[in-house]
Amino acid sequence: MTPCSVGVPQRSVLGPLLFSVYTSPLTTIAQSHRAFQQQYADDMQVYVTLSPLDCHNELITLQSCLLSLHVWFCENGTALNPSKSDAILFGTSQQLKTMSGLTSVKIADSVIQFSDSIKILGATLDANLNMDPYTKAISKSCFHHIRSFRQIRSSMDCSMAVSVASALVSLRFDYANSVLFGCPQKHTARLQRAQHALARVVTQQRFGSSLPTYTELLKTAPLTPH
Repeated sequence: MTPCSVGVPQRSVLGPLLFSVYTSPLTTIAQSHRAFQQQYADDMQVYVTLSPLDCHNELITLQSCLLSLHVWFCENGTALNPSKSDAILFGTSQQLKTMSGLTSVKIADSVIQFSDSIKILGATLDANLNMDPYTKAISKSCFHHIRSFRQIRSSMDCSMAVSVASALVSLRFDYANSVLFGCPQKHTARLQRAQHALARVVTQQRFGSSLPTYTELLKTAPLTPH
């Protein structure tokens, strides 16, 4: 055991709690600028509501909040990383057209251009929130693993195949699936196609044949702990 006079040992039990206590003033700073702040570990989002009639002044308020946060970080032994910072405007296509003059925001003396999409905790959000980039990314990842899974499917029994399918692919459908609520059906349809492809590999059926539901698969090959 080595004495630690500064900081917190990595992966310590108290690490998450102490870090939350350390960064607790960030919420107060954001609220003082009438901004909203969310945080997960060291990943933080600051956002404000913009209106077409006063969007420039509201953007200045956001930049003032970011400046205050930058000062706090510098005074407390850390700093914002502009190279890992992203900015985006969310809204309908019509709303974004009325704010076309807004192209960037300043973070820690660095100008960050507004992006068409950003990734938050693994979920890709686009400016219109129709989830098109996110469903494309999930579908691409799922089909990549399905193709690999198909190569070894013949060496497994049905129960093992269901277990591997759940571990490799199904969890990707389940992760952050609440963000897909209300998105256009054409985007969720590509995820349905990936699910059908997975079911065909698990059941070793060809394209066009009737497929069992995932619940039916579990009934015929229940998952058992190993």
